[in-house]
Amino acid sequence: MNGWTLAGTSFLASGVEAVEALTIVLAIGVARSWPVALRGAAYALVVLAVIVALFGPLLHLIPIDQLKLVVGIVLILFGLAWLRKAILRYAGRKALRDENAAFAREVSAMRDVEDLQADRIGMVTTFKSVLLEGLEVAIIVVTFGAGSAAALQWSAAGAGAAVLLVVLAGAALQRPASRVPENTMKFVVGVMLTSFGTFWTGEGLGIAWWGADLSLLLLAAFYLATAVLLVVAARVRGEAPA
Repeated sequence: MNGWTLAGTSFLASGVEAVEALTIVLAIGVARSWPVALRGAAYALVVLAVIVALFGPLLHLIPIDQLKLVVGIVLILFGLAWLRKAILRYAGRKALRDENAAFAREVSAMRDVEDLQADRIGMVTTFKSVLLEGLEVAIIVVTFGAGSAAALQWSAAGAGAAVLLVVLAGAALQRPASRVPENTMKFVVGVMLTSFGTFWTGEGLGIAWWGADLSLLLLAAFYLATAVLLVVAARVRGEAPA
């Protein structure tokens, strides 16, 4: 169960990041040229591979209990940040992310710039987008897989499947994956990251969870219920008369 949960959470989190990066790459490709967009993305992937190769193995030098504590805290911070945005969006306090609108903005911005400058800006934009989103995926994969080789395989498999699926969909459609329920995915991923983070932080502090891995389900149910209550409370507060 733990392996499939790791892979599923990694799949959803990586899918969200891949969609956001793909939106920028497609926008630059449509507005300027595909060689410009693909070169920027390729350079980012090379830099990302070097970073992962250099720093990934260092995690295994940290004692497992301390590693779980550090990883747990990192996942809690990631999860709460995603969950906060999702709660605000579903409560109507923050606009839902629209990949079609983001795509249109990028295309419009690039077409308003002169050719040579636009090529440079386009390459830098795709480079930054792919690198930043890729770093988030790498952090999630490496932290999930820090406990064991098996965990790393599950986490990497989930992330790889998500990225491959998004890239294939983008290549086939040549437009943002607007039908992907990204806001819902962020909500679910926020719950799962926070749950894993709490679980591993507790293990790092020496807490013996009731039911072992089954306690992950209880943590996820708790955070989901809390998030739903916060959405309802925020909506009520937003609708209350001034």
